[in-house]
Amino acid sequence: MKRFFQTIKNIFSIEDLRVRILNTMGFLIIFRLGSYIVLPGIDPAALTGAPQEGILALLNTFLGGSFSRASIFALGIMPYISASIIVQLLTVAVPYFQKMQKEGDSGRKRLNQITRVLTILITGFQSYGYIRGTIPNEAIINPGFFFYFSAIAILIGGTMFCMWLGERITDKGIGNGISMLIMIGIVSRFPGSIIDEAVNNRGLSGGIIFVIELLALFAVVMGVILITQATRRIPIQYAKQVVGNKLYGGKRDFIPLKLNSAGVMPIIFAQALMFIPALVGGIWRDSEAGAYIGSTFSDFTSWQYNVVFGLLILLFTFFYTAITINSNDIADNLKRNGGFVPGVKPGKQTSEFIDTVLSRITLPGAIFLVIIAVMPAFAVIAGVGQNFAQFFGGTSLLILVGVVLDTLQQIESYLLMRHYEGMMKSGRVKGRSQFAAA
Repeated sequence: MKRFFQTIKNIFSIEDLRVRILNTMGFLIIFRLGSYIVLPGIDPAALTGAPQEGILALLNTFLGGSFSRASIFALGIMPYISASIIVQLLTVAVPYFQKMQKEGDSGRKRLNQITRVLTILITGFQSYGYIRGTIPNEAIINPGFFFYFSAIAILIGGTMFCMWLGERITDKGIGNGISMLIMIGIVSRFPGSIIDEAVNNRGLSGGIIFVIELLALFAVVMGVILITQATRRIPIQYAKQVVGNKLYGGKRDFIPLKLNSAGVMPIIFAQALMFIPALVGGIWRDSEAGAYIGSTFSDFTSWQYNVVFGLLILLFTFFYTAITINSNDIADNLKRNGGFVPGVKPGKQTSEFIDTVLSRITLPGAIFLVIIAVMPAFAVIAGVGQNFAQFFGGTSLLILVGVVLDTLQQIESYLLMRHYEGMMKSGRVKGRSQFAAA
């Protein structure tokens, strides 16, 4: 306990780190306050409350309850994530966007502008589906063109403001701001979910079941941490060089390739796309096809939903790994610094070797990611309450573990940079961002 308080003291004794932590807390408080501001023209008393089942309940968990409250942040950061997915796909498939990506800062600025414009378009489409498909008609005080126009405009403004908050957290705070906003929404729902689960499991048998659920949750958390931290180390040997009368180099090192190099981003990307069919089904709920799509993809325990969800996770895991880890750059850096993989020629063969190893470990990592992502559906089928089951694995748990590890790694980096002891006595805290550094 003494070491814990000493670590807290060391953290707040570093001015830059203290300012970043306070900035992050301030931005997150603003985000949470905005989730309680109801859209103008809607009677809060007439709202039916949080969706109790299906994909809408999962979305409500990600947004910290703002979805069910019809707040100005009802769509949160999800449209921006969808726009980012589309732009990243275009940078892989379309030569014009590939060229733009390689233009440095100017190209990135243009891509960011395109992402923002696309975010506005996607938010406008999803806002109409949200108002038409999820808000009860009796909750709208004066339905009409002006209400729909103003509500859509406010929802677009709310999403853009959330995007701005995420960017400010990244620049002025700690860690990935977008993931941080999603995490705080999830954390805000956890205490109520675990209390509801405890209340629902009354009596001796219910208490035993609740304890078993907690133990299972602990085991799942440990499994997620192991998968997040697992690495495949590629050994590196640096050639010896004679400079003057001294011999330099000759040291051994390794390239740590993570089993899940993409982190939580494939889950976030796939989940953002899985919200679209439910919203589309809400818009055309009067038609037979719309009703089928809405009912099927609003139930995250249906096999259709889980099959599509799993395939999207597999796709985005390989895609995100490919765009974040460039085997050619790693091989070039090794060759330039006099390093080589024992038994492999420098240059092209080293790049091919790294790419082969990366492909082999990415597939099992993606499969583990899919298994964890669909576990809440099996938990619900096994009898766990839906609100608590969403923390039983799946997107919520992966985001929590990933963001917490990244944040702790950022804080530990500041501590070690200022010559303080790290946060862990047994070793360094490793975030998701530590990969493929040659």
